[in-house]
Amino acid sequence: MDPFVSTQWLAEHIDDPEIIVVDGTWYLPDAGRNARAEFEAGHIPGAVFFDIDAIADTSGGLPHMLPEPEIFARMAGALGIASDRTIVVYDEHGLFSAPRVWWSLRTMGAGDVRILSGGGPKWRLEGHPLEQGPSRAEPARFDASFDATAIAAFDAVRAASGDGSAQILDARPAPRFAGEAPEPRPGLRSGHIPASSNLPFTQLIADGKLKPAGELSKAFSALGIDRDRPVITTCGSGVTAAVLTLALAVTGARAVALYDGSWAEWGARVDPDAGSGSAQ
Repeated sequence: MDPFVSTQWLAEHIDDPEIIVVDGTWYLPDAGRNARAEFEAGHIPGAVFFDIDAIADTSGGLPHMLPEPEIFARMAGALGIASDRTIVVYDEHGLFSAPRVWWSLRTMGAGDVRILSGGGPKWRLEGHPLEQGPSRAEPARFDASFDATAIAAFDAVRAASGDGSAQILDARPAPRFAGEAPEPRPGLRSGHIPASSNLPFTQLIADGKLKPAGELSKAFSALGIDRDRPVITTCGSGVTAAVLTLALAVTGARAVALYDGSWAEWGARVDPDAGSGSAQ
């Protein structure tokens, strides 16, 4: 299934009650921007705002971790997201946080989730209509069916780092991966998970869209990533790791898990066997 739909396709189906449009815009903590306020200032007609910081398990102190399936189902349903509809996700970057929402919905059991190619910027550039104010969708039923294989927990990542049972691929910018630039979260050490490889997510995107599958395949092959073997994607807090997950899916990889805690968890751990986190 092609994970993308075009802006033209969405414009032609914008009034279809079987389609739910979801704005998944999110900004890094140091960006100084309010995604919800920007949504209310102007969004694709009928869209609902999916706040990844709110639809989350906040009990452990880590940012936007997936909540329990029943909690996710209740919160998604309250937004008007039904698991049996076609869900089209976009963000106002072009392609940045929408893959995280795509991954979250699929992991929790939604069967048909697409991403708007080019996102909000392309929709606006083409002069398609916008509406203002909060979303006004009626509550819907979201039946959760959790896919545990889509998530890698700390212990699984630690094991893979030590024994190579899975390839670990980090989406952060190279300076952060190398420990040469600070993390955007105050107090978090710099570096990367031992034995991981770095593929900045920006290298997979052009003009707010995912690059063609052939170019993606070359990028993975250049790092020695074997898409027939398990892959764990990671980043700063589990958002742009989903861009790697999406790109791997497009190129035919099947055994892909996302490390939900990502560097926000790994970099904060003090376990002696958690790795130093420095460039290795």
